[in-house]
Amino acid sequence: MLSRQAISRATQARNCLVISSRGLSVSTPNQERDLVNFPARVRPIEKSPVRLLVFPAEWFDAMYPKTGVTGPYMALAGVGTFLCSKEFYVMEHDFYVGIALAAVLTFVVKQAGPDWTASVNKDLDDDEAALKSIRQSEVDSCKAAIAGEELSQVNTTAWEDIIAAKKEAVGLQLEGVYRGRLQAAYTQVKKRLDYQLETANVVRRMEQKHMVDWIIGNVKKSITPAQEDAALKKCISDLKGLASA
Repeated sequence: MLSRQAISRATQARNCLVISSRGLSVSTPNQERDLVNFPARVRPIEKSPVRLLVFPAEWFDAMYPKTGVTGPYMALAGVGTFLCSKEFYVMEHDFYVGIALAAVLTFVVKQAGPDWTASVNKDLDDDEAALKSIRQSEVDSCKAAIAGEELSQVNTTAWEDIIAAKKEAVGLQLEGVYRGRLQAAYTQVKKRLDYQLETANVVRRMEQKHMVDWIIGNVKKSITPAQEDAALKKCISDLKGLASA
């Protein structure tokens, strides 16, 4: 009968535990946290300061305002005296063996501790440097990738300027070709106009020469030998008159 009740009670307790754990697991966690007033705890690298090799120094610091500097030590001495006098702490042979062991261990720690600590710290520093080098290499690779991406983006934007400059250069070339063709057309038209002008001038000169020759020829033909003799005599007489004057 008692075993059945114990089994039923254990089953109920397990069901309650499962329900409570499910309720905790499906509860919505708080996404906000005051990291300023409640920062995340950081595991210290070095040990906390202690007093008398075993007692935390913060206990003594908490008692200084009330008991003074000697208060914590007197409290320890009083508690130890009370435990020993009332034989709550019996000092049998194991106690003296413990004192001897503590003395031996203290001597070993004082002699070999600094070298061992330096060796351990050196190994830790080497491991930390190796891990930091891995992290730094990853950081450097990420920075190099970011710099490459930024350079690619700059080059991408530069291509737009290059394309615009090429378009402008092509436009200047087209403008130069257009102006060259205009100059060639102007030169050819000017040559043809000069040719037409020169042809007209030659024709006019030939017409004038032909007209003059025709007029002179007709005048010569219209003059008779008698008129020619009379004109010759008139010229001779004019010359004689000029000579006598």
